[in-house]
Amino acid sequence: MTTPGVDDAVREKPPLIEHRLHPVTPLRRAWAPVAVLIGWAVHDPDQAQRQLTRLTSTTLLIALAVLVPAAALYGFLTWWFTHFAVTDSELRIRTGLLFRRTAHIRLERIQAVDITQPLLARVAGVAKLKLDVIGTDKKDELAFLGADEARALRAELLARAAGFAPETAHEVGEAPARQLMHTPPLDLAISVVLTGATWGSLAAALVVPPLLWFATHSVWSVLATGLPLLGAAGASSVGRFVGEYDWTVGESPDGLRIDHGLLDRTHETVPPGRVQTVRIVEPLLWRRRGWVRVELDVAGSSNSVLVPVAPREVAESVIARVLPGVRVAEAAALSRPPRRAGRCMPLWWRGYGIAVTDTVFATRHGLLRRSLALVPHAKVQSVRLAQGPWKRLWGLADVHVDTGANKTVTARLRDVEEAAELLRGQAERSRTGRRDALPDRWMAS
Repeated sequence: MTTPGVDDAVREKPPLIEHRLHPVTPLRRAWAPVAVLIGWAVHDPDQAQRQLTRLTSTTLLIALAVLVPAAALYGFLTWWFTHFAVTDSELRIRTGLLFRRTAHIRLERIQAVDITQPLLARVAGVAKLKLDVIGTDKKDELAFLGADEARALRAELLARAAGFAPETAHEVGEAPARQLMHTPPLDLAISVVLTGATWGSLAAALVVPPLLWFATHSVWSVLATGLPLLGAAGASSVGRFVGEYDWTVGESPDGLRIDHGLLDRTHETVPPGRVQTVRIVEPLLWRRRGWVRVELDVAGSSNSVLVPVAPREVAESVIARVLPGVRVAEAAALSRPPRRAGRCMPLWWRGYGIAVTDTVFATRHGLLRRSLALVPHAKVQSVRLAQGPWKRLWGLADVHVDTGANKTVTARLRDVEEAAELLRGQAERSRTGRRDALPDRWMAS
């Protein structure tokens, strides 16, 4: 005898539909064997040079005739055996030819869904979907999907994660966004020029290789040292400008959306309620212009920049959307360490400060590059007091505040009695903050 209700539910349950990635994906996967050869050559350049000198034209042609089809076959097979599907409760990604792997990503554990488009992907009309998931350090990704398909899948995943029923998630679409700020390209270019790290990396790239040549007379040693230094100089200047070009922050029900990039376009989301720490950074050469940079620590996400450069009042208005009800502490409100702290850290002790409000634990450090960290009380996971022998001699201690993003904010060189009071008070403020905190939900109202 059968139960009609159960049989009807089984019959009406739609079959699981699996999808493949975009057909251009094999071209990306085909580079893997070539990348292995390049990695070997970089790891042992002397051996690679000797092997290349032994190759004849015939041998080289035969090697290419074998390598190119093998790389193409590898790319095709990895694409053919990769599938993904969205069920009522999870995203499944199935990969592997010889060794099968199926990833089950629970929708309620998704913290952010980002879309990135490298330059060639933009030309081909495809995009890469990256997912930040609670409990994983590395992003899962689907590369590549059609650009429209990636946006539709992102909207569906966010709708499912927000609690919408599967049958209505397709109809929800991407939530509208309201622009909060936009970084002009000229301001970004000037900020890069006025950053000390840019000039430091460039000076190292110009000075170290010639000195190494005079000391060793080895071309490989100069290249092995000079190329990384040039790469670091480029990343801190041109690379930063290209990556942060056209930086736009918008507000939507599913969090703050960040779009940026000159060559590679990236569409990121700052998950609501998951921001653990906000840092306001003021480089020395930016202060006359009143500019600041805002950085983030987000639990379960790799997003780390909120505002690359902006006037302080604009940055604070964006921070107010990330941390509702939080007021940024004024410099005059920060309490400095006692003067005897100079015996532990001469001159630089003046850059430290602390302020505790009803909503945040705020600490500042740095003289040339000031950084003010704001930690909401609800995000504090633990509080520790540390005191070495030299600090104990002068009656000083450090208070460490640990957050849910596995990061630590420290109030340094405080009077030992003040530090003990901070320790006791912060524990109580954290309990109260967690009790009154809003739920960490997508599209929470």
